[in-house]
Amino acid sequence: MAYLAHSANAAGRPQTLEEHLRRTAEIAASFASSFGASDEARLAGLLHDLGKYGDLFQLRLQGKASGVDHWSAGALLACQRCNNVAVALAAQGHHTGLQSLVALQDLSRHGLADGRARDLRAPDADPDVLRERLLGDGLSLSVPPSTLYGPRLRDTASAMLDVRMLFSALVDADFLDTEAHFAGATPIQPEEADGALLKPNEALAILLDHLVRVAADSPASSAVNGIRADLLEECLAAARQPQGLWTLSAPTGAGKTLAMMAFALRHAVERDLRRVIMVIPYLSIIEQNAGVLEDIFRLHFGRNYLHEHHSMARSKRESERTQDSDLDSENESHRRRNTLSDAWRAPIIITTSVQLLESLFSNRPSACRKLHRLARSVILFDEVQTIPDHLAVPTLAALSWLAKRYQTSVVFSTATQPAFDHFDKHVRAIGDSGWRPREIASPSLRLFDRVCRTQVSWPDLESPTSWEEIALQLTQTPQPQQALCIVNVKRHARDLFVRLQELGTEGVFHLSTAMCPAHRRAVLRLVKWRLKRGLNCILISTQCIEAGVDIDFPVVYRALGPLEAIAQAAGRCNRNGLLPGKGEVQVFLPEPGAGRLYPSGAYEQATDVTRMLLRERGPDDMDIGNPALFEEYYRRFYRLVRSEDKKPELRKAIKRQDFAEVASQYRLIEKDTINLLVPYKRDIYHALAEEVRRKGLTADWMRRAQPYAIGLFRPNDDKPVWGWLEKVYLARGSYSDEWFIYTNEKDYHRTIGLDEPSALIA
Repeated sequence: MAYLAHSANAAGRPQTLEEHLRRTAEIAASFASSFGASDEARLAGLLHDLGKYGDLFQLRLQGKASGVDHWSAGALLACQRCNNVAVALAAQGHHTGLQSLVALQDLSRHGLADGRARDLRAPDADPDVLRERLLGDGLSLSVPPSTLYGPRLRDTASAMLDVRMLFSALVDADFLDTEAHFAGATPIQPEEADGALLKPNEALAILLDHLVRVAADSPASSAVNGIRADLLEECLAAARQPQGLWTLSAPTGAGKTLAMMAFALRHAVERDLRRVIMVIPYLSIIEQNAGVLEDIFRLHFGRNYLHEHHSMARSKRESERTQDSDLDSENESHRRRNTLSDAWRAPIIITTSVQLLESLFSNRPSACRKLHRLARSVILFDEVQTIPDHLAVPTLAALSWLAKRYQTSVVFSTATQPAFDHFDKHVRAIGDSGWRPREIASPSLRLFDRVCRTQVSWPDLESPTSWEEIALQLTQTPQPQQALCIVNVKRHARDLFVRLQELGTEGVFHLSTAMCPAHRRAVLRLVKWRLKRGLNCILISTQCIEAGVDIDFPVVYRALGPLEAIAQAAGRCNRNGLLPGKGEVQVFLPEPGAGRLYPSGAYEQATDVTRMLLRERGPDDMDIGNPALFEEYYRRFYRLVRSEDKKPELRKAIKRQDFAEVASQYRLIEKDTINLLVPYKRDIYHALAEEVRRKGLTADWMRRAQPYAIGLFRPNDDKPVWGWLEKVYLARGSYSDEWFIYTNEKDYHRTIGLDEPSALIA
């Protein structure tokens, strides 16, 4: 009898189970070879669909049965015959997601009848019978001799990452082979599955040539260009050292982003690394950095060399709502969701902090699929001060283990380096290594001492300034009127912008995340054009402009906020050092009014620490170019919020090795978000909306829609905004729970973006 893995594809050809298991095992083993776990990955590939050898599942393929658990049998065999917990967890979770040691122990104790997932029907044959059928297909099972995984797991975050890496190799291999079958494509070979090559020698030469041309044409002063050249040389020199954990501390405007990329490529040459992942906190920075890197590399290497990955293909909420019938790979909507998950096959990946870090703690196949590609890579974190304090310890534990166990170098870059070494002992308490990074930029360079481009004026903490007064001050800047004002919340940005319009101010613009990326890019292009030509230009913005946006104003106003935010705002003032004197940074204390002055939580607490330091030290001792000030600021902040004591539920779940609960507890953004296609460019909006209505959600559509979408905190079910949200079609009556079309076109304004539900905008 020929046992089948999948039903017929469009060409009318079913896939045999022997073919699917063999190919999945080969590809998984190839993936796991990068971290020395080929034997375990091969075993997981052979066992993951063992339940499909049961007669009940074969009837399922004929439409004569439904809801069959085909994954628990392989997990049970891995426990009882192979004595390998990691392989068992990977096989058990390749459809339902990684579960917990307790769930696996229940399966091992009670067998398939009581241990099956979600009350699905168990295979109708004993695991040993299924094993004999596998062997009868010419496949062989052997217990891996490796000591990487075994009968027990350590109760650490590091051990959980080990399981996720093995899991990643399995689910990516499974997805790739299944996708190839249903697409009617030639089966993918292991040597093809890892994607294009990095070619770091060639890429580094191209990048360095670009930097030479940029320096020659730079509008910046010789002093600023000197700092950039010194930082680049320092990065190239450090890249020759062994892999591990690094920090890169340099002033804003010092060219950190491309210097980091040069470090990564030289490091890849020296250490034979495979991939560079640039991790950025905000989409607004991704838009700029991806554009620059594409301009540098795409002409030489083509479109597939660099890949942007923004939002998760499936939200946590959608995953939790998945029905039992969706868990079978024969279900079209389930297969469609799998094709939307991102495999990170490009040599250079640009992604968000949310995407990378939540994946490191996820239990879902779609999110974990890409993790094995982090092995033997360089991960560059830009603006690392944005990592939430309440997740700092587990985050550092995972990244430290990546560096130690998986030959991955991690770089933390910022002008305002958090004092994360303060957490070293706490990181060791939940992981198998600590946090002791090396600094790339030598103190002998005196980078911060050499930067003196701005003069910061601090407010009287007893004298708040009204928004009317701020508006008047902005209109009274010297001609041409060129000033940037950064506020803490979107409501303030919108209201101040409207006030300036009412005053008849020429050349006033608004920027916030209420505007889609394409809209923000258009505004920034126009603002830069006016600045360069000496025209009036006043930009009112939220914090979305602070980190990584290359823009240069002579005057910057900044509402009192976290100290690192004030320093980042100052980085948009006299950035190129071209003013005859210093640029003016005016920090002001907003007048209390209706609504919140600050985003709640850590942002407000960090503002309190800034206020405390200002009160104690006085304005004369608040030098934002002094790293010692930030050392004191972060240590006070960590003491105030007691980061190491936060998320006790997360720490307990790690101790229990409960993957589902860890994934639930580790959220960079506590509120769930959704993506809205908005009518910024009406012709593009209508074309994209019509396409997704006809064809359903695809990875290519999401990529093209991303510039015209905004993020929205998921509204409560009783909110009227749901009346304007059209669900995006997925497949055969199934709809995405993450993507929507915003249908009330009049709510999207050409100056401020989506106005109606602005309080909910992420």
